[in-house]
Amino acid sequence: MDIISYAIAAPSQQEPSALGFLLPIFILVLMYFILIRPQSKKMKEHKKMLTQIKVGDEIATAGGILGKIIKVGESYVQIKISDNVEIKLQKSSISKILPKNSIGSIK
Repeated sequence: MDIISYAIAAPSQQEPSALGFLLPIFILVLMYFILIRPQSKKMKEHKKMLTQIKVGDEIATAGGILGKIIKVGESYVQIKISDNVEIKLQKSSISKILPKNSIGSIK
């Protein structure tokens, strides 16, 4: 192979494009606004809700159990789910606080 044909066959170096540099950054920013930010906002709201629970609130747990809070501890609550049936569970398993008298209306 002579020198001229070798020079023609050699790959030419290209300048790095701005798109190739900015695309990964754009994807990371997009993931933050679509996935991470809403999830952290939801976690903050859940923590705030857990600090506001008090005796007498009606709740729904993550497992679907409905009950009325009868005792609030540091990290546990005791709820009454039926006559003569009380259970103790972690505060973090409470998914939402229900409106007053909503458990009695469910049949």
